Amino acid sequence: MQPDRIASVAGVHVSRETWLKVERYIELLIEENQHQNLIAKSTEQEVFERHIVDSAQLLPTANTSDASWVDIGTGPGLPGIVLAILDPSSTFTLVEPRPLRVRFLEKVVLDLRLEDRVTLYEGKASELDGSFRVITGRAVANLAKFLRMSKHLSTEKTVWVLPKGKKAMDELEEARCFWHFDCSTVESVTDGRASIVCIKRVRSKSRGGMR
Repeated sequence: MQPDRIASVAGVHVSRETWLKVERYIELLIEENQHQNLIAKSTEQEVFERHIVDSAQLLPTANTSDASWVDIGTGPGLPGIVLAILDPSSTFTLVEPRPLRVRFLEKVVLDLRLEDRVTLYEGKASELDGSFRVITGRAVANLAKFLRMSKHLSTEKTVWVLPKGKKAMDELEEARCFWHFDCSTVESVTDGRASIVCIKRVRSKSRGGMR
């Protein structure tokens, strides 16, 4: 069953109420995808595995609860909305510069009654202030660039949890030219060629970081 699939991947109990929110989010996502390009049309029939499960698998990799998350370049709320549904103990800031997508996210947050734990930021990550326990982002930028655009949002305890494709090792090698960090990887449950990259203790190799 689909709720069991999410539970096993995310490592959480999926109640009926939680599952109904997941179903409603899928419904809103597919409906809005007819008006703006939120996900590839080719993935609509596989939306549960390609987008919901793919997002849910980030939760246990972060290995934390009651945390503050920031999802950079969240688009239609992937992975941020999915994670917010599954982890009621944490707060989530979703960063998205495109106004139409933010309007969609506003609708989703209200519809799913997530407004007490989900904050929307319309703009670029470089303009956002604050610090977060977990930083994530799905298909936003290569790793070196992503660290540059998000480092100011971190503390010494911050962990980056990032889904990466088959070039994950290449991205890690490039990023090490500019940054010191500790890293571990977990194979993606939705694509054997992809990985979840977990990074901690990020430090610039130069005073100005990557330019």
